[in-house]
Amino acid sequence: MFALLLLASTASLAGAVSTLREAESGEGLFLELFTTSSSYIYSFATFLAFLGPLAGIALGFDAINNERNMGTLNRLAAQPIYRDSIINAKFLAAAAAEGVMVLTLGLYVSGMGILLLGVHPTVEEVLRVAAFLVLTWVYMAFWLALSILFSVVCRHTATAALSVLAIWLFLTLFMSLVAGGLANFLFPTEGIQGFSNMMANYEAELALNRISPYYLFVEAAVTILNPSVRAVGIITTSQLSGAIDSSLTFGQSLLLIWPHLVVMVALAMAAFACAYVVFMRQEIRA
Repeated sequence: MFALLLLASTASLAGAVSTLREAESGEGLFLELFTTSSSYIYSFATFLAFLGPLAGIALGFDAINNERNMGTLNRLAAQPIYRDSIINAKFLAAAAAEGVMVLTLGLYVSGMGILLLGVHPTVEEVLRVAAFLVLTWVYMAFWLALSILFSVVCRHTATAALSVLAIWLFLTLFMSLVAGGLANFLFPTEGIQGFSNMMANYEAELALNRISPYYLFVEAAVTILNPSVRAVGIITTSQLSGAIDSSLTFGQSLLLIWPHLVVMVALAMAAFACAYVVFMRQEIRA
């Protein structure tokens, strides 16, 4: 998984560098290394949004059931250690590995971008990239916790892997279609009341999309890496009246994505808590 992420990062970095070299150098060029895509490759942030969950799934889908099927779980539980240390160590070790992967990829893209483009990041840009990497680590930790939950519930590793992959595909690829369909069904934008339902339709679609951790991560990543993004929802004309056209500071952008980060941390904690409770209540036999 690390080799796959490194390969994707190299491809996205090459595309971003080739695109940015054609543009004029200016403020925020360092941050554009992570968000710029070319005509043939996605950006670094987009690759992490798609492939980051796979790293968490790969590290957690066989964490418990593989030990049980191989007959080593009962031997492990027979050692003079607490039973909850097993499930805690499974999660913390994989989460630490994910943290190393994310930090390595972030330093790799940053360092190569500085060498190839000759840009000099400011302190605020470094803080934004650091916040983005923390956000990515929490995003991957959620999928790790969810895969460990299915590893505890399902006896077979193939069943656990396919179940988590099905959830990942639905939340990543099909959730936006479902959200749009439900929003149009509840608040149709055609007919006599179509114009009056436009705001309610957008708010309903946005609320349904935010159920997906993928959408939360993409929305937060774009906000923290782009200082010109000043809101994460719809902005009316009355709200824009009198506003100063300027970029947000790091603290202001962090306030915008703070709810996204809190929700993803809560989702990861809830998934691991369920896995913890189920594992502690299961019977381990020889």
